[in-house]
Amino acid sequence: SDGTVGANKNAIKIIGDNTDLYAQGYFSYDSKKSGGVTISHLRFGKKPIKSTYLIEEADFVACHKQSYVYQYDLLKGLKKGGTFLLNCRWSDDELEENLPASLKKYIADNEIKFYTMNATDIAAEIGLGNRINMIMQAAFFALAEVIPLQDAIKYLEEAIRSSYEKKGEAIVQMNNIAVQRGVESLVKIDVPASWSMATEQEMENSEKEVPDFIKNVLIPMSKQEGDTLPVSTFIGAEDGTFPMGTAAYEKRAIATNIPEWEMDTCIQCNQCSFVCPHAAIRPFLMNEEEVENAPVAFAGKKAIGKGFEGLSYRIQVSPLDCTGCGVCVDVCPAKEKALIMKPLEEQTEEQVPNWEYAMTLPVRDQIMSLNTVKGSQFSQPLLEFSGACAGCGETPYTKVLTQLFGDRMMIANATGCSSIWGASAPATPYCTNAQGKGPAWANSLFEDNAEYGYGMATAMKQIRSRLTDIMEEALTLDIPESHQEALKSWLEGKEDADASKAATEKILSLLQVELEDPKAKELLVEIADKKDFLIKKSMWIIGGDGWAYDIDYGGLDHVLASGENVNVLVYDTEIYSNTGGQSSKATPIGAVAKFASSGKRTKKKDLGLLFTNYGYVYVAQVSMGANQAQFLKAIKEAEKYDGPSIIIAYAPCISHGYKGGMGKSQSYAKEAVESGYWHLFRYNPELKDKGKNPFVLDSKKPTASFKDFLMEQVRYSSLLKEFPETAEELFAKAEVDATEKYEKYLEMSQ
Repeated sequence: SDGTVGANKNAIKIIGDNTDLYAQGYFSYDSKKSGGVTISHLRFGKKPIKSTYLIEEADFVACHKQSYVYQYDLLKGLKKGGTFLLNCRWSDDELEENLPASLKKYIADNEIKFYTMNATDIAAEIGLGNRINMIMQAAFFALAEVIPLQDAIKYLEEAIRSSYEKKGEAIVQMNNIAVQRGVESLVKIDVPASWSMATEQEMENSEKEVPDFIKNVLIPMSKQEGDTLPVSTFIGAEDGTFPMGTAAYEKRAIATNIPEWEMDTCIQCNQCSFVCPHAAIRPFLMNEEEVENAPVAFAGKKAIGKGFEGLSYRIQVSPLDCTGCGVCVDVCPAKEKALIMKPLEEQTEEQVPNWEYAMTLPVRDQIMSLNTVKGSQFSQPLLEFSGACAGCGETPYTKVLTQLFGDRMMIANATGCSSIWGASAPATPYCTNAQGKGPAWANSLFEDNAEYGYGMATAMKQIRSRLTDIMEEALTLDIPESHQEALKSWLEGKEDADASKAATEKILSLLQVELEDPKAKELLVEIADKKDFLIKKSMWIIGGDGWAYDIDYGGLDHVLASGENVNVLVYDTEIYSNTGGQSSKATPIGAVAKFASSGKRTKKKDLGLLFTNYGYVYVAQVSMGANQAQFLKAIKEAEKYDGPSIIIAYAPCISHGYKGGMGKSQSYAKEAVESGYWHLFRYNPELKDKGKNPFVLDSKKPTASFKDFLMEQVRYSSLLKEFPETAEELFAKAEVDATEKYEKYLEMSQ
């Protein structure tokens, strides 16, 4: 997400279009969303290039992220006398201390010309945020000498104007400055002879015991060495199943800055944890003994609230899992922020042991109601460290779902962003709790996810129906009273999550008891075989707006119309986020997207309103950033409702081009509601049965400027720059549409 691939594509075009050299570019991506590792393979030469393979011997290698020096064999194949450029914040002395021994030895032994550049701080200083691409591209042309430097600068400036003119002159000038700084700020490192003597003892060589899958599959794949694995590695996993919770072993360390907890100013609201897209910041409670055993830096403060007597409270960040988005800092309501962003390298040494200790603390989620924002966050998230973009608007919704229902969830996930961050091999972010319970997750196709989830729900229903028959038959036999009580208890409470959990524990404890009646024995064996379905499951069908509004709308309509007890969660990013930002039926009037490059001309489908027409479907529209409590209430009502439900969640996306960046994704979700762009409501059929209006409008009358909210996003502001008259017309229509929608909802609520 730093612009590297785009920069290298520009480099290929500049050289190919402006010289007599042949050029070739190939770009390797990992399976993560924005922020994953990418490798650009670039070739230039005077003869036609026929190479159909990746570069194995390079003249030039550049590493654009400091933490990668520990994660990858960066210099493998770099020719003797080649050039290595490293973007880092380290001084000469810090290079000596921080570079791995193997890297230093390779540089010295192979006479590598070594340069560094602090592009990260330069980009922040200029105002480009984390977009270091132009700085590093200029440095590439300065070092590679493929074409004369002054010519390269001229071509770069032309490319900048072509790429960014629509975004405004200020952006163009920022990038021009970036080019100049990229040429001027290169630092040539005088390689000490001692580097040739560097040994692996200088590196961290004490590996912790990890499961075989992590050692044999995840680690090699994460190091970009997956192609070297033999087929025999996957014996036992031929059906495509992967272990749960493997994302916790990745420790990508991709953040530049991470939050540091300011204990004295923290008001213990847990909102930072609630909105964290990656579950990388969490609250912990400790008793006196746990405080005494904690690392010195693991300080806490007296926990506030009923039931918290004698406990200490601490917010802890996982430095190596945090993506550095800053959403937690943005939402912190403390008068003086209780979280401050600081460089990753300043915190790793102290905070990594702190996180490891926090992971040994017991989960204390029984003290406070999980139906509150604060209380929900003492429950373990069973979705952690996903491959989503930093600041993602989708993942916080599902993370909270797992904190409430995760130990009994079944998830059918539509293809799209959520299937990528939800299962980007070899990492699985869905995990289990201390009892080994967690969500069961599966993905079929883009076009059949609703039907796929419906099939899962139907199968589950049939299995539980068979369990009912078994227990009713068992009760007619001569079985001990303890068995009779347990079976009766299950039959009475099987459709209630808590009651079925309690009854299940009793039944499982009795399965080992020998019975005299052979038929009773046979029935107990069948119960044991189906024991995973004793507890009432929470069935969720999940996907984005491209799936729900478009590709599988017919299937979704069929499933909700069936009356089956399933829950649907739609991440509404208003575009096909995963496939490049194409327009969907969720794209509003005036938004620029692929297939709507001059602004969408038709209004957005009102999916929620459509499903209220059935009268027996629970429907809610939510926006976590606008009203966390309303979102919590909606998911609790939907899950409890004995029938179909659908929750449509406003999900800010990196593709929207928010001027404040994705670190403010929750703030933009709030502005969407305050400006009347997005409306909050709940349609609960149970209220109708009680003689009440089933439609509850949770949004107030808009108080903020609709137009100002649009202008915060490049998908709208770019239209105003290119087609000002069209833009004004479409934006006016969009506002009228939003106003009419609100008035319609208001009328329904009254």
